[in-house]
Amino acid sequence: MEYLKQNSFVLKAAIFATGFAGIVAEYTLSTLATYFIGNSIFQWTMIVSLMLFCMGLGSRLSKLITKNLIQNFLILETTLSLIVAFSSVLVYTLASVSEYYGIVIYSLSMIIGLLIGLEIPLVVRINKEYEDLKSNISSILEKDYYGSLIGGVFFAFIGLPILGLSYTPFVLGIINFLVALIVFYRFKDKINKQHTFRLKAVLTVVFAILITGIAFTEPIIQWGEQKKFKDKVIYSAQTKYQNIVLTEWKKEHWLYLNGNLQFCSIDEKMYHEPLVHPIMQLHPNPQRILILGGGDGCAVREILKYPSVEKIDMVDLDPKMTDLGTQHPVLININQGSMNSEKLSVINKDAYIHLEQNTSDFYDIIIADLPDPRNIELGRLYSHEFYSLCNRKLRPNGFIITQAGSPYFATKAYHCIGKTMQSAGFTTVNLHNQVLSMGEWGWILGTKNTATNAKQLKEKLQSIDFKNVETNWINNEAMQLITSFGKDFFKLNDTSEINKVHNPVLYQYYLDGNWDLY
Repeated sequence: MEYLKQNSFVLKAAIFATGFAGIVAEYTLSTLATYFIGNSIFQWTMIVSLMLFCMGLGSRLSKLITKNLIQNFLILETTLSLIVAFSSVLVYTLASVSEYYGIVIYSLSMIIGLLIGLEIPLVVRINKEYEDLKSNISSILEKDYYGSLIGGVFFAFIGLPILGLSYTPFVLGIINFLVALIVFYRFKDKINKQHTFRLKAVLTVVFAILITGIAFTEPIIQWGEQKKFKDKVIYSAQTKYQNIVLTEWKKEHWLYLNGNLQFCSIDEKMYHEPLVHPIMQLHPNPQRILILGGGDGCAVREILKYPSVEKIDMVDLDPKMTDLGTQHPVLININQGSMNSEKLSVINKDAYIHLEQNTSDFYDIIIADLPDPRNIELGRLYSHEFYSLCNRKLRPNGFIITQAGSPYFATKAYHCIGKTMQSAGFTTVNLHNQVLSMGEWGWILGTKNTATNAKQLKEKLQSIDFKNVETNWINNEAMQLITSFGKDFFKLNDTSEINKVHNPVLYQYYLDGNWDLY
């Protein structure tokens, strides 16, 4: 009786482990899809949904397996072990040489779901010798669901932030391999004798492949990462929030987040000077500044040129990014050590949550240097509710500016941001500039002072001479250009809706932009 209980325990532990590995594999593939394809909500939804569908399909197909249940279970586990372990390596390698990596990511998701769907009914059928039907089915499914929970916790706190996309899949592959190994030796007496030697050979070969893969995965993924970028990759890190890459060509550098260019050292001043100096010049005495995003430190560099500034608070979600801006010699050289200023306080927190929770600090100026609203999560940082929070955090006569993407490549999204800011009580003016590495880029500047209309605000901007501050590019002539758009050739006054948390239209406007023209 005790022996039977032990056999049943081993089978349940196997299902727990495979539930753990299976869900983490899907999370890994969803993250890879987000990184390589974009639109995180869509990728996570479709990949997990396809996995569940294929699990159902696998369960249906499992009835075709009528004999040698343990041998077939071992074959499934070793196959899963290899597929899961090499998923990241395969995607990175294919992405460097082909445009069809999306097909591979989705195919891997479906195959993994199919194999998991096959193995659960097999374990139920094997375990029927040791438990009655009622306990058998409930306990097997229970262990699979528990494993999925632990897998989710593992991925969120250990897998993605610590092991990264390089080694997390190999942890999963080893787990599946150990399940196969333990089940093999526990149930060896039930396996056909002529198959025992073959299964031992398969386990040995799979183990050797896994060890080899672990040894070579990092250089393979680095090679794949390098192939994505035309310049030399000098820094790459996968954090729990994003993928950070810094590249170098000659003496110039490019910063990418999730494969999207953030700045180039050649022309970043043509982005950061319009972001900072017009709004700083409008305020008669800017003392307290809030930066949302901007972990590279370039905006701080420009703000520190104003002696009146007493305190700068920076709210950036990713500590890895702000550490990079503080410690990496390339970024220190670009931002002139601004991240180490005594006037700066760095808060690693979601900007929306910080504005909601912080009730004690108020600012003269808010500068939102946030990533483009290419998904729902980021779109929340361009919402009516978000700008309403910003309005409450500004002192009387305070100003806000946000980077707003491209007025020409994402015209509807750009106009949506302006309308959304106006809905939160700001009088706004549109700004734009040709940034060589990024194309035509835009900002929207707003004032809390309702006594100032848009025409007056634009006239004030066009009168700024910048004689009291050292700049590299921006001057009075530039202000005439960046505040002027010519005729409404791109139909800026369109019918876009206000972006709200419960009606997140902005991200779709952004994705539907004319990016193929860039």
